[in-house]
Amino acid sequence: MGTIIALLHDVLVTLIVFSFARGLVPFPLEIDQHFIAALLTVIGFSMNDTVIVFDRIREDTRLYPNMTKEQTINTAINQTLSRTVMTSLTVFLTILILFVFGGEVTRGFAFAMLIGIITGVYSSIFVAAPVLVDLGSKRRLGESAAATPAEGKTKPKTSPTAANH
Repeated sequence: MGTIIALLHDVLVTLIVFSFARGLVPFPLEIDQHFIAALLTVIGFSMNDTVIVFDRIREDTRLYPNMTKEQTINTAINQTLSRTVMTSLTVFLTILILFVFGGEVTRGFAFAMLIGIITGVYSSIFVAAPVLVDLGSKRRLGESAAATPAEGKTKPKTSPTAANH
């Protein structure tokens, strides 16, 4: 649910900024196939970033089973933050160069991408993860909804040699 809300957020913010900036910028901002391509690229970029954060949350849930959900999510975000910043900054600078030095045709695409990169970065961290915290039930991360408290506890296995002694 967090990923879906983050993706909707990214697309809506890009559409809103694109619409408001239409009369303010000195270049044409048209909703055409270039803009649709930029929105689809933003969706893919944001989805990738959110999946990486959520994958780290899943890994940390297994590595640190005694941590609370909030601590696990915070740790996962902190672990992926440098990767997120470096990747996003690289893409942002590339799109900025395309915006500045590209032709008139690519300006609308590059402008939409610049907005989308910025919103995609902060939505993965500040929208998708908090939705996971807020909409998640009281159960711990990694537990299935059908699991009962008795099913979550397993007896420690003993080795055959320890049982014989």
